[in-house]
Amino acid sequence: MAVTQDELYATLDLDLSWSEAELPERERTKHVHRLHPYHGKFIPQLVEALIDRYLARGDHVLDPFAGSGTALVQALESGLDATGVDIAAFNCLLMRVKTAPYDLPELGEELQDVSARIASLSQRRARVSGYLRKWYAPRAAAELLGFRELIPDYRHSDVLRVILSRAARSARRTAHFDLEAPKEPQRGEYWCHKHRRQCRPVESASGFLSRYTSDTLTRIEGFARLRDPEREAAVVHGDAREVALVGPFDGILTSPPYPGLIDYHEQHRYAYELLGLDDQREREIGRAASGTSRASLEAYRNGVATVLAGAAVKLRRGAPILVVVNDRRDLYPEILARAGLELEARLRRHVNRRTGRRAGQYFEDVLVARAS
Repeated sequence: MAVTQDELYATLDLDLSWSEAELPERERTKHVHRLHPYHGKFIPQLVEALIDRYLARGDHVLDPFAGSGTALVQALESGLDATGVDIAAFNCLLMRVKTAPYDLPELGEELQDVSARIASLSQRRARVSGYLRKWYAPRAAAELLGFRELIPDYRHSDVLRVILSRAARSARRTAHFDLEAPKEPQRGEYWCHKHRRQCRPVESASGFLSRYTSDTLTRIEGFARLRDPEREAAVVHGDAREVALVGPFDGILTSPPYPGLIDYHEQHRYAYELLGLDDQREREIGRAASGTSRASLEAYRNGVATVLAGAAVKLRRGAPILVVVNDRRDLYPEILARAGLELEARLRRHVNRRTGRRAGQYFEDVLVARAS
């Protein structure tokens, strides 16, 4: 017999579940959360609700799978200190730019100067890697490389690197509706599901560079009005199984990668190519390229358990460990046991997601655990 809606909703934590109408995209991507697209992040409102429920102002929260930094940003907004660890160099760059304190007038002057120079970027064809030649029109590649040459001229170089990466994502030879994970370049006209008309892939990057330079300043200024100026975020680039955490922490709030779903280095390949970032994709836990074989799932269990166990010893006694997962393979009871953690509660939330070609719904859990 099918489960009724009332029976279904009786199992949910409705304070952690939002419909598209209740929480539109503009709210899920407020201020610096939209500084750069990132596939696989949890929404800031969920982080905010969990902080309000389990932590207090002045606490120090740890995210050992920090990704794009959602937990760190919301911790600063909620009056907490935060530390985030991630194996992906681009993720750490993005987190640093999102969470750094800025002299806003100085940043504004620099970005205004950069914006004025975009129109005169070199159009000459430069020698490019095979990846850039495959994915970018010659003019777009020249403009991206020209912008890259400007970066050393400015103090806020990391901000410019994120702008360059965001523009590079948009300027690829790909269908407008397929920016998230295109498999092959789009070179000719195509029917665009996003615009519902015939479109062509872009030929230039300068428009994106101009637009994102302005938008970046607006988003950083917006976050600056909300963050607690007395709180700080630390970003650690490294393998969370091995990094030496300082602590003590008042809680863990994290969403580990799902096994066999996303390659976090590959989704930002353009950034690694343009910025020469350290590529450690072979050390990603649960990366899509590893698949979901029995051996891969066992490696995933061991990897996540090792991270959680190492982080737990840096917690204050009785501190909460909050893990957001879509555990459809029921891996986490064993993971928590291996990490020496006891499950206190399993809060189920309904995800009525999002818009576009990935629209749909699913369920995920917030696991509330504590050290044994």
